[in-house]
Amino acid sequence: MSRIGLKVINVPESVTVTKNGDNITVKGPKGELTRYFDPRIIFEQKDGEITFSRSSESDKALHGTSRANLAAMIEGVNTGYVKKLTLVGVGYRANAQGKKLTLNVGYSHPVEFEAPEGVTVTTPAATTIQIEGISKQVVGQFAAEIRDVRPPEPYKGKGIRYEDEYVRRKEGKTGK
Repeated sequence: MSRIGLKVINVPESVTVTKNGDNITVKGPKGELTRYFDPRIIFEQKDGEITFSRSSESDKALHGTSRANLAAMIEGVNTGYVKKLTLVGVGYRANAQGKKLTLNVGYSHPVEFEAPEGVTVTTPAATTIQIEGISKQVVGQFAAEIRDVRPPEPYKGKGIRYEDEYVRRKEGKTGK
């Protein structure tokens, strides 16, 4: 039995959820998100609460995933999502201008990124990147793409890491 799929989603007053065929649209103070949901999962909304049920026992994983996706959409349009990245290394720095992010992380050339639609990128400090948006998937994917430019290495700890990420350090080679 899917425990996550059985949880009830409480919808805040400032958020409206509407179903149009197999698509569910969520509108809130921060914006609007629309997503396709599989018709095998039954969506019920009453008195500010949303429940999901499945049509057969073979749809357990889809049941929990659908509920989690809708809960993430509601949280995104209500409060939004933020990912923070930290650059660790001598001379590593980031600069955001509008939708463009420029990274200097030890390569012979700067690495540039264009922020996806609905995502804002700021650099509060030269070694900190803050990514904000209403879609959990888009914010997380963009943060992962930035981190992949220079993932943290275990010997000196240099690289781009999430703010709360712990990098396990290794001991280097020893001489004779």
